[in-house]
Amino acid sequence: MITLPRFATVRQDVARAPLGDVAGAVRAELRRIGLDERIRPGARIAVGAGSRGVAQYALIVGAVVAELRAIGAEPFVFPAMGSHGGATADGQAEVLESWGITAATMDCPVHTAMDVVRVGETPAGIPVFCDAAAHASDGIVVVNRVKIHTDFHGPTESGLTKMLAIGLGKRDGAEPIHERGVAGLRDHIPHVAAVQLAHSPILCGVAIIEDGDHNVSVVRAVPAAAIPSEEPALLAHSRTLTPRLPLEAFDVLIVDRMGKDISGAGMDNNVLGRMFIDGEPEPASPRIGTVVTLRLTEASHGNACGLGFADIVSQRLLDAMDAEITRVNVETSGFLRRGRIPPAYPTDRAAIEAAFARHAHSGDGTNVSALRIRDTLSLAEFEASEGLLPALLDRPGITLVRPARELPFLGDGALV
Repeated sequence: MITLPRFATVRQDVARAPLGDVAGAVRAELRRIGLDERIRPGARIAVGAGSRGVAQYALIVGAVVAELRAIGAEPFVFPAMGSHGGATADGQAEVLESWGITAATMDCPVHTAMDVVRVGETPAGIPVFCDAAAHASDGIVVVNRVKIHTDFHGPTESGLTKMLAIGLGKRDGAEPIHERGVAGLRDHIPHVAAVQLAHSPILCGVAIIEDGDHNVSVVRAVPAAAIPSEEPALLAHSRTLTPRLPLEAFDVLIVDRMGKDISGAGMDNNVLGRMFIDGEPEPASPRIGTVVTLRLTEASHGNACGLGFADIVSQRLLDAMDAEITRVNVETSGFLRRGRIPPAYPTDRAAIEAAFARHAHSGDGTNVSALRIRDTLSLAEFEASEGLLPALLDRPGITLVRPARELPFLGDGALV
């Protein structure tokens, strides 16, 4: 049995700029761009909602719906999330419901049918599809968080442009882009979005930026024609608020939980320093020896896409995985390495001990350098192995919250 180090709770300064009245900001932004002047009374307006764990997402989508009602429109919500939720109507409805988005909470219909219409194709021959109900409406408003993407980097990454290109097209729209790999995402998403803007009734996008502590920091309404020119600046601002791990290299990272509500890739590979896409270079940092991941969030609905980023997992995580939902998402993405199943251990304790054993000498893991995080979205507070404390606490912006203690395992080996 390996000896584990003690862990202290540490807090690092992250960018904090929470927005006070989020719903009020949504209303003000939609009025700022003169949305009421472009919508006739009784118009049916489709509001596209995604599958990510965005802070106060139901509040924001609900505020969009309420403002549309206030100007005389008849809004409805539809899922703009590509192949997520197992690429089924019931699955996508379940994802929306997990964020608090239902017909009752939004006070409007929610249409989750997977029917699409082909609206055109790009100069490279990529077909472009749009949700059929949304395309038949009098206008579409998409609502999404703008942030760094887990698969590619460019002027626009995860946000309004990507939702237009992949989210609106359901599985039919996502697959032709994803099958072209990273180049398909980086190079073709803007062209697919341009076709969508030209041939679907897009009114505007509502962009959300979160600060480093997962608070809504910015809400910005962007008229459809301005999305290509304005979104890069929103992404640049989001990048300045994005937190990172405080170390460039260490032995073990314990990740308490992964899931689609945490990141589209289950765990944000920008945090892990892992790309795991054939033909693409691995990031220079951070360099983590072993990643051990313990559980899957309930909000993932069994989707363990990104499981392959871990080196070791607990059996509890695998038991929570829906193999079919995960397969659909992994195959649609085309990044099969990220869907590989790592060695699984019967308990959290066994999984963690196995991770430490890879770096320990003669069963003594007390000198193994390790961090423990709740998930890759929550980096303001974390735990650090006792040996790392002197170097960490010597850095500006890092403070000790709780002295070192043994990892708190329950009798069945579960980590508290």
